[in-house]
Amino acid sequence: MNEKAPLVSVVVPNYNYARYLDARLSSILNQTFQDFELILLDDASTDNSLEVLDRYKDDPHVSHLVVNEQNTGSPFKQWMKGILLAKGEWVWIAEADDLCEPTFLETCVEQVQKYSNVSVCMTASRYIDEKGNILPQEANYWGKKKPAVSACRFSGKAYAEHNMYWNCCVANASGVLFRRSYATNLSDSSFLSMRYSGDWCFWFQMLLQGDMIEVYEELNKFRQHTAKVSVEGVKSGNRIKEDIDVLSLMERTFPEMKKYKRRLAHGMICRKIKKLNDAKKRVELSEYLSERLGGKASDLRLFHLNNYLRFICPWLITIKRDRLKVC
Repeated sequence: MNEKAPLVSVVVPNYNYARYLDARLSSILNQTFQDFELILLDDASTDNSLEVLDRYKDDPHVSHLVVNEQNTGSPFKQWMKGILLAKGEWVWIAEADDLCEPTFLETCVEQVQKYSNVSVCMTASRYIDEKGNILPQEANYWGKKKPAVSACRFSGKAYAEHNMYWNCCVANASGVLFRRSYATNLSDSSFLSMRYSGDWCFWFQMLLQGDMIEVYEELNKFRQHTAKVSVEGVKSGNRIKEDIDVLSLMERTFPEMKKYKRRLAHGMICRKIKKLNDAKKRVELSEYLSERLGGKASDLRLFHLNNYLRFICPWLITIKRDRLKVC
């Protein structure tokens, strides 16, 4: 007889984070909710990660320890590898350098079991530095003004169109529990070929399949590093190109979206392009924006004008006004 599948599959994708692994794995194994399997993935680390991971391979929670011979160059390919190995109804991508509160899983499981069609459950996060100290910067898109309720459920499609369209509202995968069956539907998704904006694409496509729950408790600790891949991606222009691809997917998904709203989003991209130091790259990305989205320089002027007039014209659309209201 087959053993009963765990309710949750915890996937820990690691690359050269040996220095954080013990603390990370302890934060998972010490969860107050214990019905989970632990899938350990290493993307050909060059530090002593394998030595650390090997110490955990016989833990009863550990179902897989998979070590790549060659680095994939993509965190999102590792995400999908873990998702396809998972047996649980729910998946938690617990990034190897992050931390969490012991009640993370208990709180998320309680929320997702309240409803029938939840796709994503996201908790609030705090930033921590490389030594684990809490940073003062705000990690959540709603800012310092914490909602009065403990959690809120949103229509996934509405959340995708009104919240996720403007930027990736999910600050960190480590703060999310999501439905495995919906994620496996994305095994051939374009997010797998991305290096920088794949998470934005992934969460958008997940929300098209089911609802979002936001939990306003800071249960996730998102580590910030001095050298960040995302910063390098912006400076090189590669992240901007992927952002354009994600916006293109969103606008094809919601063809009825108003032109004014699209132009504001295109203006935001134009602003990012304008800040690049490489003139050749600015031209290339401007042409790519025009080709993919019909974006043009006047969209940036509209964005700035809209930003100025929003104080005297309360009916004008802004990111804050377009977002769904907390219940």
